[in-house]
Amino acid sequence: MTTSFSKKKTKLYKNEPFRLAKLVFLIPITIIILLLIFLWSSSSTIISGNIIHLCFQSRKLNDLYCISAGTHPNLEAPSSFSSNVTTSAEKIVDDLQQKSTRLGIPIPPRYHAFRNGMVKSDEELLVAYNQVEDQLEMHRSWTSTSQNHNATLCDGRGIYVYELPTKFNKDLVSQCADMVPWVDLCDYFSNDAMGEAVQKLGKGWYQTHQYSLELIFHSRVMNHPCRVQNISEAELFYVPFYAGLDVLRWHFKNVTNDVKDSLGLELVKWLESQPTWFKRSGKDHIFVLGKISWDFRRRYSNSNWGSRFLELNEMQNPVKLLIERQPWHLNDIGIPHPTFFHPQSDNDITKWQLKLLNESRKSLISFAGAARPDAPESIRSILINQCTSTSECKFMNCSSGSCAQPESIIELFIESEFCLQPPGDSPTRKSVFDSLISGCIPVIFDPFTAYYQYPWHLPEDYKKYSVFIDQEDVRNMKVNVVDRLMKIPAGEKQNMRRYIIYELLPGLVYGDPKSKLEKFQDAFSITMNNLFERLTRLEL
Repeated sequence: MTTSFSKKKTKLYKNEPFRLAKLVFLIPITIIILLLIFLWSSSSTIISGNIIHLCFQSRKLNDLYCISAGTHPNLEAPSSFSSNVTTSAEKIVDDLQQKSTRLGIPIPPRYHAFRNGMVKSDEELLVAYNQVEDQLEMHRSWTSTSQNHNATLCDGRGIYVYELPTKFNKDLVSQCADMVPWVDLCDYFSNDAMGEAVQKLGKGWYQTHQYSLELIFHSRVMNHPCRVQNISEAELFYVPFYAGLDVLRWHFKNVTNDVKDSLGLELVKWLESQPTWFKRSGKDHIFVLGKISWDFRRRYSNSNWGSRFLELNEMQNPVKLLIERQPWHLNDIGIPHPTFFHPQSDNDITKWQLKLLNESRKSLISFAGAARPDAPESIRSILINQCTSTSECKFMNCSSGSCAQPESIIELFIESEFCLQPPGDSPTRKSVFDSLISGCIPVIFDPFTAYYQYPWHLPEDYKKYSVFIDQEDVRNMKVNVVDRLMKIPAGEKQNMRRYIIYELLPGLVYGDPKSKLEKFQDAFSITMNNLFERLTRLEL
């Protein structure tokens, strides 16, 4: 017994150094785990693209600090943008107290703004909103000061248009009759995708479809003065892939996600066979996408909507010009929806401006749209009830097909002082631009409808051209929109309308591909000038 006990005791003593070493090793791990638990308990987590931001608050200083992990798109940014999510703590505290962002946008309730559960606190929501505003500030830093719309100061720089295999563009257009079950898009894609002329509205007006941007932009780039035939002379590279039409053709067909993704993957493979693709890691390549960003960002295998084209690693560096950008992707840049107006000359624009200034606005308010009974969070039904209960507001029910004709929409907006623009299937609306080019002041209910979308074409000061009414106030019946708009003074309305007509309107339309604009810059010219300016800034 004694011998056995002695052996066990000797064995224990021999193992003691190992046990002590193991204990010493575990102590820092335990401390680290406890520290992480402490940080996490007072932290906010935001997922932005490929970035995870962990923000925590100092209990003593009430400061909000953020650390980030992940990969940004490979794009250098000026030092002025380096703050990004790490906005000053004092400003965040002030903004939280004011319940608004730096631009004065009211902070909406978390459950509405981010129903996916990623955002769990007011601090998280504010950081997310301020990150969007930081990115818009970056976009505006790329704004060109050149007023030479017709021959952008190329300075020896050119834009090269890839001659892609036809399966990436022309062959997609040829499927126009079979893309959407209830409409033949072929007529809309005629006349360089402007559609058939609308004689009733006058010269330069066409029945343009909202998904025509890819074709319209392609036609304009082909005639751009900075376009070069020699690829070695190019600084920008335009990729005329009609990804929006590619997505649209599968929306209403029972096909697998592999089929929906196949053409985009082929396009990337084709680009990787081009030496120019690797020149700046794709940062000098431009894509124009005629549908909203979310249609190209399918992330989950159990979802069957859209493609994952913009989720591909190869698509993170190029610039994507879209009718609706993903607010937390720096290289997504929103540009205007195509409208029905495509002027050929400065005179076409001037004549339209004079018509709008002299127009008698018979109605205070109008709303062209339809209810969303299957979307309980939609405020459309409330707006329709408020509109139809007074003679001050005209409602055009788009569910009955009355909005199919451009002249019906434009004539309604021309006669109205304010046009209600609530979100529809997504935050943005083509109708916002239809109202602006009609001189009708848009009433915005969600900042993502316009304010967080189009930094190159709409000013930062949204009060110059619109009225903002928080949709949460409408949803909770805290405001009657008609009563609110009736209180706006006549002088204020006149100032906004003049600003829209004189300052904004020319830059919101896409001129005819054969246009000869000398006095004005249209939406396309502004976009091209800023793309060249962006390249210059990134090289500084």
